[in-house]
Amino acid sequence: MTDERFDLPVDRRQTNSLKWDVGADELPMWVADMDFPTAPAVRDAVERRAKHGVFGYATVTDAWYDAYRTWWATRHGFAIDREWLIFCTGVVPAISTTVRKLTTPAEKVVVMTPVYNIFFNSIENNGRRVLECPLVYDGHAYGIDFSALEAALSDPQATLLLLCNPHNPVGKLWDRETLSRIGELCKEHSVTVLSDEIHCDLTDPGCAYVPFASVSDVCRDISVTCLAPTKAFNLAGLQTAAVVVPNPALRRRVDRALNTDEVAEPNAFAVDATVAAFTQGGDWLDDLRRYLFANKRTVADFLARELPQISLLPSQATYLLWLDCGEVSEDTAALAHFLRERTGLYLSAGAQYGGNGSRFLRMNIACPRSILLDGLDRLRRGVRAYLGE
Repeated sequence: MTDERFDLPVDRRQTNSLKWDVGADELPMWVADMDFPTAPAVRDAVERRAKHGVFGYATVTDAWYDAYRTWWATRHGFAIDREWLIFCTGVVPAISTTVRKLTTPAEKVVVMTPVYNIFFNSIENNGRRVLECPLVYDGHAYGIDFSALEAALSDPQATLLLLCNPHNPVGKLWDRETLSRIGELCKEHSVTVLSDEIHCDLTDPGCAYVPFASVSDVCRDISVTCLAPTKAFNLAGLQTAAVVVPNPALRRRVDRALNTDEVAEPNAFAVDATVAAFTQGGDWLDDLRRYLFANKRTVADFLARELPQISLLPSQATYLLWLDCGEVSEDTAALAHFLRERTGLYLSAGAQYGGNGSRFLRMNIACPRSILLDGLDRLRRGVRAYLGE
Protein backbone atom coordinates (compact mmCIF):
# COMPACT_ATOMS: atom_id res chain seq x y z
CA MET A 1 0.00 0.00 0.00
CA THR A 2 1.25 3.48 -0.87
CA ASP A 3 -0.14 6.71 0.57
CA GLU A 4 1.52 10.07 -0.04
CA ARG A 5 0.63 11.23 3.48
CA PHE A 6 2.88 8.51 4.89
CA ASP A 7 5.28 7.99 1.99
CA LEU A 8 6.81 11.47 2.16
CA PRO A 9 9.89 11.54 4.44
CA VAL A 10 10.03 14.29 7.06
CA ASP A 11 13.46 15.57 8.07
CA ARG A 12 13.50 15.37 11.87
CA ARG A 13 17.16 16.14 12.39
CA GLN A 14 17.95 19.34 14.31
CA THR A 15 14.44 19.38 15.84
CA ASN A 16 15.38 18.33 19.40
CA SER A 17 14.15 14.83 18.57
CA LEU A 18 15.24 12.13 21.00
CA LYS A 19 14.95 9.55 18.23
CA TRP A 20 16.92 11.50 15.65
CA ASP A 21 19.67 12.85 17.89
CA VAL A 22 22.12 10.53 16.11
CA GLY A 23 25.07 10.71 13.74
CA ALA A 24 24.69 12.12 10.24
CA ASP A 25 24.84 8.68 8.60
CA GLU A 26 22.82 6.84 11.23
CA LEU A 27 19.25 5.59 10.82
CA PRO A 28 17.30 5.33 14.10
CA MET A 29 14.63 2.62 14.20
CA TRP A 30 14.53 2.14 17.95
CA VAL A 31 12.41 4.32 20.27
CA ALA A 32 8.63 4.12 19.83
CA ASP A 33 7.65 7.27 18.04
CA MET A 34 6.63 7.59 14.41
CA ASP A 35 8.23 9.50 11.56
CA PHE A 36 4.83 10.66 10.29
CA PRO A 37 3.14 14.01 10.92
CA THR A 38 0.10 13.60 13.14
CA ALA A 39 -3.47 13.70 11.85
CA PRO A 40 -4.47 16.96 10.11
CA ALA A 41 -7.25 17.59 12.64
CA VAL A 42 -4.74 17.45 15.48
CA ARG A 43 -2.35 19.80 13.73
CA ASP A 44 -5.20 22.24 13.10
CA ALA A 45 -6.20 22.14 16.77
CA VAL A 46 -2.65 22.79 17.96
CA GLU A 47 -2.18 25.60 15.45
CA ARG A 48 -5.42 27.27 16.55
CA ARG A 49 -4.32 27.07 20.14
CA ALA A 50 -0.85 28.40 19.30
CA LYS A 51 -2.29 31.38 17.40
CA HIS A 52 -4.11 32.47 20.54
CA GLY A 53 -0.72 33.31 21.98
CA VAL A 54 -1.51 33.02 25.70
CA PHE A 55 -0.38 29.78 27.32
CA GLY A 56 -1.49 29.99 30.92
CA TYR A 57 -2.76 27.23 33.17
CA ALA A 58 -5.17 24.87 31.43
CA THR A 59 -8.15 22.86 32.63
CA VAL A 60 -9.53 19.45 31.71
CA THR A 61 -12.70 20.13 29.75
CA ASP A 62 -15.98 18.29 29.31
CA ALA A 63 -14.95 17.68 25.71
CA TRP A 64 -11.86 15.78 26.92
CA TYR A 65 -13.98 13.40 29.03
CA ASP A 66 -16.49 12.96 26.21
CA ALA A 67 -13.74 12.26 23.66
CA TYR A 68 -12.29 9.38 25.68
CA ARG A 69 -15.67 7.93 26.54
CA THR A 70 -16.99 8.05 22.98
CA TRP A 71 -13.80 6.67 21.44
CA TRP A 72 -13.61 3.69 23.79
CA ALA A 73 -17.32 2.97 23.50
CA THR A 74 -17.40 3.07 19.70
CA ARG A 75 -13.93 1.73 18.84
CA HIS A 76 -13.41 -0.76 21.65
CA GLY A 77 -16.84 -1.58 23.07
CA PHE A 78 -15.98 -0.35 26.56
CA ALA A 79 -18.31 2.02 28.38
CA ILE A 80 -16.23 4.30 30.65
CA ASP A 81 -18.01 6.37 33.27
CA ARG A 82 -16.87 9.97 33.44
CA GLU A 83 -15.77 9.74 37.07
CA TRP A 84 -13.41 6.86 36.27
CA LEU A 85 -11.16 9.15 34.19
CA ILE A 86 -8.20 11.11 35.56
CA PHE A 87 -5.95 13.28 33.40
CA CYS A 88 -2.22 12.54 33.56
CA THR A 89 0.79 13.98 31.76
CA GLY A 90 1.86 10.58 30.45
CA VAL A 91 1.56 6.83 30.80
CA VAL A 92 5.05 6.44 32.28
CA PRO A 93 4.42 9.06 35.00
CA ALA A 94 1.13 7.31 35.73
CA ILE A 95 2.85 3.93 36.05
CA SER A 96 5.59 5.24 38.32
CA THR A 97 3.13 7.11 40.52
CA THR A 98 0.81 4.12 40.80
CA VAL A 99 3.67 1.78 41.65
CA ARG A 100 4.75 4.17 44.38
CA LYS A 101 1.24 4.60 45.80
CA LEU A 102 -0.07 1.03 45.64
CA THR A 103 3.05 -0.75 46.91
CA THR A 104 5.52 -0.26 49.72
CA PRO A 105 9.34 -0.28 49.53
CA ALA A 106 10.87 -3.72 48.91
CA GLU A 107 7.56 -5.23 47.81
CA LYS A 108 7.48 -7.11 44.52
CA VAL A 109 5.82 -6.10 41.26
CA VAL A 110 5.11 -8.90 38.78
CA VAL A 111 5.97 -8.44 35.09
CA MET A 112 5.59 -10.92 32.25
CA THR A 113 8.82 -10.74 30.28
CA PRO A 114 10.07 -9.79 27.75
CA VAL A 115 8.19 -6.55 28.35
CA TYR A 116 8.48 -2.78 27.95
CA ASN A 117 11.81 -1.91 29.52
CA ILE A 118 10.58 1.20 31.37
CA PHE A 119 8.48 -1.07 33.60
CA PHE A 120 11.74 -2.08 35.27
CA ASN A 121 12.69 1.57 35.83
CA SER A 122 9.32 2.40 37.35
CA ILE A 123 9.69 -0.48 39.79
CA GLU A 124 13.35 -0.31 40.74
CA ASN A 125 13.65 3.48 40.87
CA ASN A 126 10.90 3.46 43.48
CA GLY A 127 12.67 0.95 45.70
CA ARG A 128 10.45 -1.97 44.74
CA ARG A 129 11.58 -5.35 43.40
CA VAL A 130 10.88 -6.85 39.98
CA LEU A 131 9.38 -10.33 40.02
CA GLU A 132 9.74 -11.72 36.51
CA CYS A 133 7.31 -14.26 35.16
CA PRO A 134 8.78 -15.12 31.75
CA LEU A 135 6.40 -15.72 28.89
CA VAL A 136 6.67 -19.10 27.20
CA TYR A 137 8.24 -19.00 23.73
CA ASP A 138 7.85 -21.97 21.38
CA GLY A 139 9.99 -20.55 18.59
CA HIS A 140 6.98 -18.98 16.86
CA ALA A 141 4.80 -17.26 19.47
CA TYR A 142 4.59 -16.32 23.13
CA GLY A 143 2.08 -17.46 25.71
CA ILE A 144 1.54 -17.33 29.46
CA ASP A 145 2.64 -20.11 31.78
CA PHE A 146 -0.28 -19.81 34.18
CA SER A 147 1.31 -22.11 36.74
CA ALA A 148 4.33 -19.81 36.87
CA LEU A 149 2.09 -16.74 36.95
CA GLU A 150 0.09 -18.11 39.87
CA ALA A 151 3.30 -18.92 41.73
CA ALA A 152 4.47 -15.34 41.23
CA LEU A 153 1.15 -13.83 42.27
CA SER A 154 0.99 -16.02 45.37
CA ASP A 155 4.27 -14.62 46.67
CA PRO A 156 3.21 -12.73 49.81
CA GLN A 157 5.44 -9.80 48.78
CA ALA A 158 3.74 -9.46 45.38
CA THR A 159 1.04 -6.78 45.44
CA LEU A 160 0.91 -5.44 41.88
CA LEU A 161 1.00 -6.86 38.33
CA LEU A 162 2.10 -4.64 35.45
CA LEU A 163 0.23 -5.82 32.38
CA CYS A 164 1.10 -4.70 28.84
CA ASN A 165 -2.04 -4.90 26.65
CA PRO A 166 -1.26 -5.07 23.72
CA HIS A 167 2.10 -6.50 24.67
CA ASN A 168 5.25 -4.53 23.85
CA PRO A 169 7.65 -5.70 22.45
CA VAL A 170 6.10 -8.92 21.14
CA GLY A 171 3.03 -7.27 19.59
CA LYS A 172 0.57 -9.76 21.06
CA LEU A 173 -3.12 -9.08 21.61
CA TRP A 174 -4.34 -10.82 24.75
CA ASP A 175 -7.76 -12.39 24.20
CA ARG A 176 -10.71 -12.09 26.55
CA GLU A 177 -10.28 -15.55 28.04
CA THR A 178 -6.62 -14.93 28.85
CA LEU A 179 -7.34 -11.55 30.43
CA SER A 180 -10.18 -13.03 32.46
CA ARG A 181 -7.90 -15.76 33.79
CA ILE A 182 -5.26 -13.16 34.73
CA GLY A 183 -7.91 -11.17 36.55
CA GLU A 184 -9.23 -14.16 38.49
CA LEU A 185 -5.73 -15.13 39.64
CA CYS A 186 -4.93 -11.57 40.69
CA LYS A 187 -8.21 -11.32 42.59
CA GLU A 188 -7.52 -14.63 44.34
CA HIS A 189 -4.11 -13.43 45.51
CA SER A 190 -5.11 -9.80 46.28
CA VAL A 191 -2.92 -8.37 43.52
CA THR A 192 -3.91 -5.15 41.75
CA VAL A 193 -3.48 -4.96 37.96
CA LEU A 194 -1.90 -1.88 36.39
CA SER A 195 -2.60 -2.22 32.66
CA ASP A 196 -0.59 -0.20 30.13
CA GLU A 197 -2.82 0.00 27.05
CA ILE A 198 -1.04 2.82 25.19
CA HIS A 199 -0.61 0.78 21.98
CA CYS A 200 -4.25 -0.33 21.85
CA ASP A 201 -5.25 1.69 18.78
CA LEU A 202 -2.36 0.38 16.67
CA THR A 203 -3.81 -3.03 15.84
CA ASP A 204 -3.54 -4.64 12.43
CA PRO A 205 -6.60 -4.16 10.18
CA GLY A 206 -9.28 -6.61 11.21
CA CYS A 207 -7.80 -7.08 14.68
CA ALA A 208 -9.20 -5.59 17.87
CA TYR A 209 -7.85 -5.26 21.38
CA VAL A 210 -9.81 -6.10 24.52
CA PRO A 211 -9.57 -3.55 27.37
CA PHE A 212 -8.65 -5.43 30.53
CA ALA A 213 -11.21 -3.58 32.64
CA SER A 214 -14.00 -4.49 30.19
CA VAL A 215 -13.62 -8.25 30.59
CA SER A 216 -15.47 -8.82 33.86
CA ASP A 217 -16.55 -7.23 37.12
CA VAL A 218 -13.45 -8.74 38.71
CA CYS A 219 -11.10 -7.19 36.14
CA ARG A 220 -12.87 -3.86 36.42
CA ASP A 221 -12.67 -3.68 40.20
CA ILE A 222 -8.99 -4.61 40.62
CA SER A 223 -7.55 -2.53 37.79
CA VAL A 224 -5.89 0.76 36.99
CA THR A 225 -5.63 1.34 33.22
CA CYS A 226 -3.35 3.80 31.41
CA LEU A 227 -4.62 5.19 28.10
CA ALA A 228 -3.39 7.87 25.69
CA PRO A 229 -3.58 9.13 22.11
CA THR A 230 0.17 9.57 22.04
CA LYS A 231 1.31 6.37 20.30
CA ALA A 232 -1.51 6.17 17.75
CA PHE A 233 -1.36 9.86 16.82
CA ASN A 234 2.36 10.49 17.46
CA LEU A 235 1.84 13.00 20.27
CA ALA A 236 4.33 11.85 22.91
CA GLY A 237 5.89 15.30 23.14
CA LEU A 238 2.56 16.87 24.13
CA GLN A 239 2.41 14.95 27.42
CA THR A 240 -1.20 13.85 27.50
CA ALA A 241 -2.76 10.66 28.85
CA ALA A 242 -5.56 9.32 31.01
CA VAL A 243 -5.88 6.88 33.87
CA VAL A 244 -9.08 4.84 34.20
CA VAL A 245 -9.94 3.54 37.67
CA PRO A 246 -13.49 2.17 38.06
CA ASN A 247 -13.15 1.10 41.71
CA PRO A 248 -13.96 4.19 43.84
CA ALA A 249 -11.64 3.33 46.74
CA LEU A 250 -8.77 2.54 44.39
CA ARG A 251 -9.51 5.66 42.36
CA ARG A 252 -9.22 7.92 45.40
CA ARG A 253 -5.76 6.56 46.12
CA VAL A 254 -4.57 6.91 42.53
CA ASP A 255 -6.09 10.37 42.12
CA ARG A 256 -4.40 11.53 45.31
CA ALA A 257 -1.08 10.10 44.15
CA LEU A 258 -1.21 11.73 40.71
CA ASN A 259 -2.02 15.10 42.24
CA THR A 260 0.64 14.75 44.93
CA ASP A 261 3.21 14.04 42.23
CA GLU A 262 1.92 17.03 40.23
CA VAL A 263 1.30 15.01 37.06
CA ALA A 264 -2.45 15.61 36.84
CA GLU A 265 -2.56 19.02 35.15
CA PRO A 266 -2.54 19.56 31.36
CA ASN A 267 -0.28 21.85 29.40
CA ALA A 268 -1.82 24.36 26.99
CA PHE A 269 -2.01 21.88 24.08
CA ALA A 270 -2.70 18.52 25.74
CA VAL A 271 -6.49 18.69 25.94
CA ASP A 272 -7.20 20.23 22.53
CA ALA A 273 -4.91 17.75 20.77
CA THR A 274 -6.54 14.79 22.49
CA VAL A 275 -10.06 15.95 21.68
CA ALA A 276 -9.16 16.48 18.02
CA ALA A 277 -7.52 13.05 17.78
CA PHE A 278 -10.40 11.12 19.29
CA THR A 279 -13.22 13.09 17.63
CA GLN A 280 -11.80 13.70 14.14
CA GLY A 281 -8.83 11.36 13.69
CA GLY A 282 -10.48 7.99 13.17
CA ASP A 283 -10.27 7.80 9.37
CA TRP A 284 -6.64 8.98 9.39
CA LEU A 285 -5.78 6.35 12.00
CA ASP A 286 -7.37 3.56 9.97
CA ASP A 287 -5.33 4.61 6.93
CA LEU A 288 -2.21 4.66 9.11
CA ARG A 289 -2.94 1.15 10.37
CA ARG A 290 -3.18 -0.12 6.81
CA TYR A 291 0.12 1.53 5.93
CA LEU A 292 1.85 0.03 8.96
CA PHE A 293 0.47 -3.39 8.10
CA ALA A 294 1.91 -3.07 4.60
CA ASN A 295 5.25 -2.18 6.18
CA LYS A 296 5.05 -5.34 8.27
CA ARG A 297 4.48 -7.42 5.16
CA THR A 298 7.40 -5.68 3.47
CA VAL A 299 9.66 -6.71 6.34
CA ALA A 300 8.34 -10.28 6.38
CA ASP A 301 8.90 -10.71 2.63
CA PHE A 302 12.37 -9.16 2.82
CA LEU A 303 13.54 -11.37 5.67
CA ALA A 304 12.21 -14.53 4.04
CA ARG A 305 14.01 -13.66 0.82
CA GLU A 306 17.22 -12.01 2.03
CA LEU A 307 17.81 -12.94 5.67
CA PRO A 308 16.18 -16.29 6.46
CA GLN A 309 18.44 -16.52 9.55
CA ILE A 310 16.18 -13.90 11.19
CA SER A 311 12.59 -14.76 12.05
CA LEU A 312 9.88 -12.12 12.33
CA LEU A 313 7.59 -12.92 15.22
CA PRO A 314 3.96 -12.75 14.03
CA SER A 315 2.15 -9.89 15.74
CA GLN A 316 -1.28 -8.28 15.72
CA ALA A 317 -0.50 -4.86 17.18
CA THR A 318 2.04 -2.04 17.51
CA TYR A 319 4.56 -0.85 14.91
CA LEU A 320 7.38 -2.52 16.84
CA LEU A 321 8.71 -5.75 15.32
CA TRP A 322 10.34 -8.43 17.44
CA LEU A 323 13.07 -10.09 15.40
CA ASP A 324 14.39 -13.48 16.50
CA CYS A 325 18.12 -13.40 15.75
CA GLY A 326 18.98 -16.60 17.59
CA GLU A 327 20.54 -18.16 14.48
CA VAL A 328 22.78 -15.11 14.12
CA SER A 329 23.64 -14.39 17.75
CA GLU A 330 22.38 -15.11 21.26
CA ASP A 331 23.85 -11.75 22.29
CA THR A 332 21.87 -9.13 20.41
CA ALA A 333 23.45 -6.33 22.43
CA ALA A 334 26.68 -7.14 20.62
CA LEU A 335 24.83 -7.56 17.35
CA ALA A 336 23.01 -4.21 17.72
CA HIS A 337 26.30 -2.49 18.50
CA PHE A 338 27.90 -4.05 15.42
CA LEU A 339 25.01 -3.04 13.18
CA ARG A 340 25.17 0.55 14.36
CA GLU A 341 28.93 0.77 14.04
CA ARG A 342 29.06 -0.92 10.63
CA THR A 343 25.91 0.39 8.91
CA GLY A 344 24.46 3.17 11.09
CA LEU A 345 21.27 1.17 11.71
CA TYR A 346 20.11 1.82 15.28
CA LEU A 347 17.85 -0.91 16.68
CA SER A 348 16.92 -1.83 20.25
CA ALA A 349 18.75 -4.79 21.77
CA GLY A 350 16.33 -7.23 23.36
CA ALA A 351 18.02 -8.00 26.69
CA GLN A 352 16.66 -4.80 28.25
CA TYR A 353 13.14 -6.25 27.97
CA GLY A 354 13.98 -9.24 30.17
CA GLY A 355 12.95 -12.83 29.61
CA ASN A 356 14.57 -14.36 26.54
CA GLY A 357 15.09 -10.94 24.97
CA SER A 358 18.84 -11.42 24.50
CA ARG A 359 18.18 -13.29 21.25
CA PHE A 360 15.94 -10.54 19.82
CA LEU A 361 16.14 -7.10 18.25
CA ARG A 362 13.25 -4.64 18.28
CA MET A 363 12.64 -2.61 15.11
CA ASN A 364 10.35 0.41 14.77
CA ILE A 365 8.75 0.38 11.31
CA ALA A 366 6.57 3.51 11.70
CA CYS A 367 8.30 5.34 8.89
CA PRO A 368 7.92 5.99 5.16
CA ARG A 369 8.50 2.95 2.95
CA SER A 370 11.69 4.41 1.50
CA ILE A 371 13.22 4.73 4.96
CA LEU A 372 12.09 1.22 5.86
CA LEU A 373 13.78 -0.19 2.75
CA ASP A 374 16.96 1.69 3.64
CA GLY A 375 16.85 0.15 7.11
CA LEU A 376 16.32 -3.33 5.74
CA ASP A 377 19.23 -2.92 3.35
CA ARG A 378 21.44 -1.85 6.24
CA LEU A 379 20.23 -4.83 8.25
CA ARG A 380 21.09 -7.23 5.43
CA ARG A 381 24.56 -5.76 4.93
CA GLY A 382 25.24 -5.68 8.66
CA VAL A 383 24.11 -9.21 9.41
CA ARG A 384 26.07 -10.65 6.49
CA ALA A 385 29.18 -8.79 7.66
CA TYR A 386 28.61 -10.02 11.22
CA LEU A 387 28.48 -13.58 9.92
CA GLY A 388 31.59 -13.03 7.84
CA GLU A 389 29.79 -13.55 4.54
